[in-house]
Amino acid sequence: MDRIKEKMNQLNLKSEEAQAKVEELQAKVKALEQENLAKEQEITSLTHKTQVLSEEVEKLETGIKEAKATADESTHHGTQNESLQRRLQLLEEEAEEADKHLREANEKLRQTDVKSGHYERKVQALEKDRDQWEAKYEEMAKKYGDVKKELDDFIAQMGNL
Repeated sequence: MDRIKEKMNQLNLKSEEAQAKVEELQAKVKALEQENLAKEQEITSLTHKTQVLSEEVEKLETGIKEAKATADESTHHGTQNESLQRRLQLLEEEAEEADKHLREANEKLRQTDVKSGHYERKVQALEKDRDQWEAKYEEMAKKYGDVKKELDDFIAQMGNL
């Protein structure tokens, strides 16, 4: 009788531990999903920034081409030529700066993609662990029910004696 009670207590304890582990894993999954959502938002932001910078680079390159064409046409005007050369130099510096920003944004986007893939794999592993713990919990609950039924039957038989 004491062994059965001890066994039931052990099963109860295991069941409670399994439930606690399930809750902990569910909290981890939720946290990772939120982190994944934040990373996806960052990817979207970086993608938009990349697009904006690409458009800016195109505008600046167009400006450089126009400035070069204008500079070539007005070579006979010394002051105007110097002005255009300064403008061209500024546009080239802006284009280089925009290109640098574009490369940085692309690198951040690549890193974020890598991290996102890592977190997705982590979420999948945690979900698998959670499913295993839930299965163990259900198995323990079934065993607990079976043992409780056996104990009740045993008590009933003892009462009949």
